[in-house]
Amino acid sequence: MESLSPNIFVSNMTETLSFYQLLGFKTVMSVPETGADLVWAMMTNGNVTMMFQTYESLAEELPEIHRTDGGSLLLYINLKNIRGFFDEIKDKVTVLKGLEATFYGATEFSIKDNNGYVLTFAEHEA
Repeated sequence: MESLSPNIFVSNMTETLSFYQLLGFKTVMSVPETGADLVWAMMTNGNVTMMFQTYESLAEELPEIHRTDGGSLLLYINLKNIRGFFDEIKDKVTVLKGLEATFYGATEFSIKDNNGYVLTFAEHEA
C-alpha cells in the first residue's frame, strides 16, 4: 500500500469545493473537466488528497452507500504551523474543539465541514 485518499460523498459539490478552498485545497481533477455540474472532484493540499463525489453519481452503481451527510468517521490531518492555520480559518468554519495539547504530544483542533464531516488537524511538536 502506498496511500489513502478518502472519497467523501456530498450533497452540494460547489459548496464543498468552496469550503475546502478556504482550507487551502486546490482542485486538480474533476468530472466533467469543466462546467458547473461536477459529479466528482479531487483536491490536494500538500501531501493530502481528498476526493468528493455526489450521492447521485453512484446511486445505481453502488446503492449500498449510505445517503446521509456526515459520517461515523473522523479525518485526521497532520500539518505544520497549526496555530497559524487555526488563526487563519477559525472565523470562517464551525470549530468543534479549539487548540488543545494532548497527552501524546500533539496540538489539535477539530472543525465540521459543510457536509457534517469532522476534520481534526494536528501538529506533533517536538
